Amino acid sequence: MARGRRSLPAFALYGEAGAPGAALLHVESIAARSRLYRWEIGSHLHHGLHQVIWLFAGPVTATLDDSRAEGEGPLAIAIPSGVAHAFSFSPRSEGHVLTFDPRLISEDDAEQRMAGALQALFAVPRLLPVPAHAAPRLHALFGQLHAEHESSDPGPVTGWLARAVLWRLAAVARRDETPARRAAQPLYTRWVALAEAHYREHWPVTRYAAQLGLSAERLNRMVRNETGSNAQALLHARLVREACRRLVHIAAPVSRIAFELGFDDAAYFSRFFRRHVGVAPGEYRESVGSGQLA
Repeated sequence: MARGRRSLPAFALYGEAGAPGAALLHVESIAARSRLYRWEIGSHLHHGLHQVIWLFAGPVTATLDDSRAEGEGPLAIAIPSGVAHAFSFSPRSEGHVLTFDPRLISEDDAEQRMAGALQALFAVPRLLPVPAHAAPRLHALFGQLHAEHESSDPGPVTGWLARAVLWRLAAVARRDETPARRAAQPLYTRWVALAEAHYREHWPVTRYAAQLGLSAERLNRMVRNETGSNAQALLHARLVREACRRLVHIAAPVSRIAFELGFDDAAYFSRFFRRHVGVAPGEYRESVGSGQLA
């Protein structure tokens, strides 16, 4: 990913003017957009939108936040909202790109099964290899979704097909999950949404637990079962991740970044950052900008 001190661009669809985070469900072929940019999609964000890259065949080099990976289809790339990402494809890359507002997919789902599927798929940004036996079925579903999206009167069918695609991909992501973890997914999904909405307000864990109707002990147990860490550690990790992103991509004083992340005292923010990253915010910015940190 190209690094710099400018703001990272945010799009609804890459390269298009418009309101990032607009409620939308869009599908297109990889080639439709990538070939316009010589198969290189630069680093950018989507606010409030998840994205799935379905690569049926051909290569991809993907950068997700600060990690870089290469792969060959069939595979899917799950990109949660707010994750910086960039791609390098080739003319041999065949597949589709699905961009959507998760509210359009999971709303009115009384049992929250679809919300749990989304959490399983988008828990972390990742490349998800798809077994050869499942790839043709997924490719056919994506083809039907694309055709319906392009039709003159898609109606609700586009949403139904998008749900089917995401459900199948979530099943791939959940292959190693236990039944107990699957049962806990809807509540965990609510925790993730709350944490994302309020981590900059520095809510105590007890407040998150109360919002979910849990004790702090039960919330920590659920989060630990899902991630291996407690709730406070994840909240701190989210703050650090956002701080790192802003230090690299936004040309603003450290004190302003601290304030925007809910710290009243810039010196305390610097100590917090150093404790988690090992260097002060200014040192991190200089090191990453000069390529001294991987």
